[in-house]
Amino acid sequence: MKVEDKIKEIKAISEEIIGFDELTADLAKNEKLIAYDGFEPSGKIHIAQGLMRVLIINKLIEVGIDFKILIADWLAYANNKLGGDLEKIKITGEYYKHVWKACGLNDSKVEFLWTSNLVKDDDYWFLVMKIAKNTTLKRIIRCSQVMGRSETGNLSAAQILYPAMQAADIFYIKANIAQMGLDQRKVNMLTRQIADEIGYKKPIAIHHHMIMSLLPPEKDGPKDKIERSIKMKMSKSKPDSAIFMSDSPEEIKTKILKAYCPTKIVVDNPIMEYFKYIVFCGFEKVEIKRENKFGGDVTYLNYESFQTDYENGSLFPLDVKINLVRYLNQMLQPVRDYFINNQEARSLQEQVESFTRKA
Repeated sequence: MKVEDKIKEIKAISEEIIGFDELTADLAKNEKLIAYDGFEPSGKIHIAQGLMRVLIINKLIEVGIDFKILIADWLAYANNKLGGDLEKIKITGEYYKHVWKACGLNDSKVEFLWTSNLVKDDDYWFLVMKIAKNTTLKRIIRCSQVMGRSETGNLSAAQILYPAMQAADIFYIKANIAQMGLDQRKVNMLTRQIADEIGYKKPIAIHHHMIMSLLPPEKDGPKDKIERSIKMKMSKSKPDSAIFMSDSPEEIKTKILKAYCPTKIVVDNPIMEYFKYIVFCGFEKVEIKRENKFGGDVTYLNYESFQTDYENGSLFPLDVKINLVRYLNQMLQPVRDYFINNQEARSLQEQVESFTRKA
């Protein structure tokens, strides 16, 4: 694949690339590139963390980028996820691995790592200390966004350690690329700005879009594009705001049919986002099925023409909602089958769901 084709594919799954010239140069030199992403195991996994994540990783693997996924169990513990129960966090991390495998993750090019193994090395902690020593407390607190916390919140001392540990993860595993959601931007910027001071090469940051909540957006949300995207994203704490990987066909239908979807408006429209970032990424063509009296079936080869028809009123909210339900169930059925047929995976899922109910 030519460099320009690789860049085109990477741009297709990116909201923002920081270090674009560096990325282009590395691809031109055919450098071995390793991308990093980290996850807090924190309960049920929604579609952006599951299916969308796998679509992005597989796309990057196709252009020659290997992946290291860090199951951030210690960071989830520091952030008090699942009540700060490390055993539950570890079980949830194993469950996540099964979800990604069920989604079709190309795991031959993916290495899974655990923070609980990294922290056994004194060199890791020395790296954390170097980062903390070269960063102000004020800067660290500004990074609290990566934990889903507010700068003005009552942060624990463990949560203060969190950003320095996440930055250390990227350097420690020798990742060239930090490939994460926009909500992780502040730590990725910290790693780039501090790299020279601690003797490391700046990691390239590739940020993907944050799928918005299915609920109506707040009227007085942030005006900044990035802050707005983070503020409006789907949330595990609001079950109706997201599709979860374990949702039944009936649950998906109920959530999508109730979802916010203004006529002819694409901006802040979660149904259109699901089509753009999930359905069109998973299918070469998308067919909208409907009765002849409502215009009949229509096929789209790209999202742009689909968006145009929605904006001009050729497609109605019910048209896109009904068909989104069909596509989501089609994409999630292999995951359901996997958990039905894999006893270990099913047991892990049942345990995680019991943790969530208790929480």
